[in-house]
Amino acid sequence: MTSNNPLLEKFSAKDQAVPFDKIKVEHYVPALDEAIKIAKQNIEKIKANSATPDFENTIVALETASELSDKIALIYGNLEVANADEALQALAQEIYPKLTALSSDISLDPEIFKRVKAVYDNRANFKLTAEQSRLLEKTYLSFARNGALLDDAAKEKLRQIDQELSTLGPKYSENVLKSTNAFEMYLDKKEDVDGIPEGILEGAAAAAEAKGKKGQWLFNLQIPSYLPFMTYAKNRGLREKMWRAYSSRAFKGEFDNQEIVKKIVTLRAERAKILNFKTHADFVLAERMAQTPKTVFDFLNKLLTASKEAGKRDVAEVAAFAKKLDGLSDIKPWDFGFYSEKLKEDKYAFNEEDLRPYFKLENVVDGVFAHAKKLYGLTFKENSSIPVYHPEVKAYEIYEETSGKYMGLFYTDFFPRETKKGGAWMTQFRNQGLSEGELKRPHVSIVCNFTKPTPTKPSLLTYDEVRTLFHEFGHALHGMLSDCTYQSLSGPNVYWDFVELPSQIMENWAGEKEGLDLFARHYETNETMPAELIKKLKASQKFQAGYMSCRQIQFGLMDMAWHTAEPAAIKNVDAFEEEATAETRLFPKEEGSNTSVSFSHIFAGGYSAGYYSYKWAEVLDADAFEYFMEKGLFNPEVAQKFKENILSRGGTEHPMDLYKRFRGREPDPQALLRRDGLI
Repeated sequence: MTSNNPLLEKFSAKDQAVPFDKIKVEHYVPALDEAIKIAKQNIEKIKANSATPDFENTIVALETASELSDKIALIYGNLEVANADEALQALAQEIYPKLTALSSDISLDPEIFKRVKAVYDNRANFKLTAEQSRLLEKTYLSFARNGALLDDAAKEKLRQIDQELSTLGPKYSENVLKSTNAFEMYLDKKEDVDGIPEGILEGAAAAAEAKGKKGQWLFNLQIPSYLPFMTYAKNRGLREKMWRAYSSRAFKGEFDNQEIVKKIVTLRAERAKILNFKTHADFVLAERMAQTPKTVFDFLNKLLTASKEAGKRDVAEVAAFAKKLDGLSDIKPWDFGFYSEKLKEDKYAFNEEDLRPYFKLENVVDGVFAHAKKLYGLTFKENSSIPVYHPEVKAYEIYEETSGKYMGLFYTDFFPRETKKGGAWMTQFRNQGLSEGELKRPHVSIVCNFTKPTPTKPSLLTYDEVRTLFHEFGHALHGMLSDCTYQSLSGPNVYWDFVELPSQIMENWAGEKEGLDLFARHYETNETMPAELIKKLKASQKFQAGYMSCRQIQFGLMDMAWHTAEPAAIKNVDAFEEEATAETRLFPKEEGSNTSVSFSHIFAGGYSAGYYSYKWAEVLDADAFEYFMEKGLFNPEVAQKFKENILSRGGTEHPMDLYKRFRGREPDPQALLRRDGLI
């Protein structure tokens, strides 16, 4: 299968775009085997080089040694979460161990490390640029942090742990997806769907009809179905049924993740100890802005102090409103979204559904493109001849408006499917930087799970979905505007607690009239969103900020608890979670619900000991956006500074140095509390 294997041939589409139309499931493993063979040959060439180790013959040679296997891994890894049938999913148990073995072979090779160390020890004599120095440091630390300094027995143990971990994450993710897909609720009585907006019902009817149940409504655990049901359905019993199904995904039953969670945290802790770190969190945070678990705990607990009383007030206000409205004496988690929305309508005289007609998906996409043009001078041109991996995916060419310079490719994939995991994310099919001997532009993608079109209406987004699109597009800009030499330092390859700054700052424009005026038009009349409605939207922005802050802090502290505890002491996943979240809970724990078993961010998504990053980056984004607000929302000088010092520089320098160059000072921690109205 290596002959005529599209993964091994030169890609011939625009800018060597991935030939999705030619790649079949059976191509991946043979192509990867060949690519690994080539990578190993490249490693042997580095070792056989008799010249004195230097930056080019060792560090750059290492950076590019596994280009082909990296390319195949990116393609497979992206499709495994965005469009994987059973056959593609099954390959994970074969592909990830092969990639992990290659990584271990390189990082644990004493001859390679000897060359890397020789360059590192002699770095003062090489006259390296700042970016080259950063790559050298990152390469040396990567070896040291992945076992190069260990004896042979410890190296072998590390290799075994990494092999096992390489299959556990994908299995965890698969269980979450399968348990999500396993629940379907068909309704056929009008009273059961009372309160649910007509547009949502139309989508639910179309979903039922597609499954052969014409005349019924189908609701499932995909967010565009689940959230509107929990927000608008008057039937309390059915809200409870939905909430319990969602909150118990991968908890007990056929797709139970409890043992996988315990195994993952045990292996991560064991790995950290082998590498002379106290805990997995200590290991992770040594390469983050926060640096230590104590810093993270102090940061989150300080925010909790500022947020908890406000969060309690938020819940009490909703509970009082529910009692006044319906005589409800005991508010439950499945009531909160419903009565919260009713309270918001009462306080601000508008309904979230009032916004939807102004957020036609195509208009919002045009809106993020308009922001990219006004802020950073980018334009987007759809190209339907570029191959895509699903008919719903669109591909665009990106250009600089003034110079006409080609900047890369951009893919969008917006709707839920049973072959796609939940949530929203930005990814790349090719990183910007050195590849095959030349600097190449990135191929960036965003993947979401938004409200689908119905037979009579286009896709009309919720305001949350609009913010999500702006968020992921912020990540995408970090990729598109990257101007680095080396792929491993380019775009979003930055410290994890800095990576959310470009995304979270972008959400702010979707909350300002000047930003909304660029795209928020009624899908039928083309009228702009009325100023009065924007005013109400802005007034509601601080609504339940305390509750929302507590929720994010709860996830952050739970993540840190899992990755600082002694795993041997954890006998019961549910009991451990309950104890870890006791201080942040605004509702009592409900029997049968569990978050840890479906917390893909930390157990299958790279955010282990890193979920605090969202709040950390909120401080950065609140402070950075204040600069835009001071100077003007689309001020070209501030935008240029943000582009030059943040978006284009990737991880070529320490993030605090980059931030200070943009802002002229360190971030003000009070900026977030000011924005949320918590001080």
